[in-house]
Amino acid sequence: MNIFRHRPFGLLAPALLIAVAGCSSADDGATVAVPSPDAKTAKVCRDLHRVLPQKLDGRSRNDPEPRSAYTAGWGNPAIILRCGVVRPPKMVDPEVAEGGDPDAVAGGVNGVDWLMEKQGDGTWRFTTANRVAYVQVSLPEGMSAQEEGTAVLTDLATAVKKAIPQGIASMR
Repeated sequence: MNIFRHRPFGLLAPALLIAVAGCSSADDGATVAVPSPDAKTAKVCRDLHRVLPQKLDGRSRNDPEPRSAYTAGWGNPAIILRCGVVRPPKMVDPEVAEGGDPDAVAGGVNGVDWLMEKQGDGTWRFTTANRVAYVQVSLPEGMSAQEEGTAVLTDLATAVKKAIPQGIASMR
């Protein structure tokens, strides 16, 4: 007896449901707002994207959605990099420059200057300084700025120095 002659969709329907369920499982991947840099900044951000490491502080590359040459990610929960962001307000805050802001500190790691900012949710964000494009790196909840943050910035320093020349980023 041919089961498909009497029930053409009898076995097909469960197979389709299993396939759809498998494809629609919860995705733990990160999503991120993609920056919209000007043409000059876009070029150096694409250059950076090409030389970013496949591993960062032992975490494998896991780029966020939507995919873009201006974003990258590592691990889950992801360390997120965004290139071509606007200058953070604290970058020009005299209180930060004088060391008077406990939630924002300027410093350097392996030849790259960074502004380190503690966010309202307790996470940390780093933004390059003295480069022709602002590159922002956000740590996921639970990662410390002092330990893991330093390792992340150390791992990124070579790529940033290679792709993002020193200089002044646009004032956007």
